[in-house]
Amino acid sequence: MADETADPVEKRVGKRLREVAATVATAESCTGGLVGSKITDIPGSSDYFDRSLVTYSYEAKRELLAVSREALDAHGAVSEPVAIEMARGVRDTARTDWGVATTGVAGPSGGSPETPVGTVYIAVAEAAPWGTNESGVTVSRYEFDGTRREIKAAIATQALRDLETALQE
Repeated sequence: MADETADPVEKRVGKRLREVAATVATAESCTGGLVGSKITDIPGSSDYFDRSLVTYSYEAKRELLAVSREALDAHGAVSEPVAIEMARGVRDTARTDWGVATTGVAGPSGGSPETPVGTVYIAVAEAAPWGTNESGVTVSRYEFDGTRREIKAAIATQALRDLETALQE
């Protein structure tokens, strides 16, 4: 793993996006814009970063990302299906090459036995060229410990690591 102090993941992701001439947008719930903030900490990020949508409520997820009522109703906001729809939704509405989504429980309350505080789903969606049927999305479930701020920071960093991994494939 790279030295995060000397070469933080947001810098590595920016470099890679620039190398492949790709763009990214984020859809954030539990991180409240922190992923986008980390990306824009890097000078010149406007070359590859389009937008970050903070979609905290069900209504915002539906209105801005076209997350389906069915996914929200059947699975709840903190779920794999909703993370997938969020990543695809931001990728497609922003017309970027990549969409990254975070949805989870940052705490200190709001958890359940099935979805404890610190649980997050991170999805990364890629737009392949039209007609190839190769667009896709990956999603991962993580659990982090700490205070609300520590959990949010860990989620934002992991989201960028997941994007970095996808960019290498």
